[in-house]
Amino acid sequence: MSTPVDVETLLRRCYAAFNVRDLEGALALMHPDVTWANGWEGGWVTGRDGVRDYWQRQWAAIDPHVDSLAFSWGADGRVTITVQQIVRDLSGSVLSAQTVQHVYQIEGRLVRRMEIGG
Repeated sequence: MSTPVDVETLLRRCYAAFNVRDLEGALALMHPDVTWANGWEGGWVTGRDGVRDYWQRQWAAIDPHVDSLAFSWGADGRVTITVQQIVRDLSGSVLSAQTVQHVYQIEGRLVRRMEIGG
């Protein structure tokens, strides 16, 4: 069983890898059958290949950066992270800056599911 410190470390590593575009590093922290919210286009992507394809499309069009601000744990074992999300166009102009919540389910020390919102 993962401790809260283990889970927080895992998720911070995932955000750090995302922010420096270390795609394979981030995917290695996910369950092979991960379910991931597609906050950019809508809907869901599944599996590491689905997340890979989604992020590659996203990074080709926009430049998102996400920083974790606060972690909280639900009675159901899910982790809610309040994040600061800044999205720029490819020339560097800010398109949006907002605080949102990401909700994670962890399985076997890997990200099993990520949802947006509470």
